[in-house]
Amino acid sequence: MASLYKTVSGDIWDKIAKEVYGSESYTSFLMANNQKYIDYFIFPAGIYLTIEDLPEEESTLPEWRQ
Repeated sequence: MASLYKTVSGDIWDKIAKEVYGSESYTSFLMANNQKYIDYFIFPAGIYLTIEDLPEEESTLPEWRQ
């Protein structure tokens, strides 16, 4: 279930990804789910970003090893 993140002045994409997902590596995922704000590099306060749940990672192990 998606939630919302309210920006504070000075927020940037990778900082938000680290805060909500635990890693900057999810920056592209965050940006893809908030396309209307894609032109922002540094956010002003008060913008609500949609925080989608991360997709489940698929295992590369055979079923019997999972």
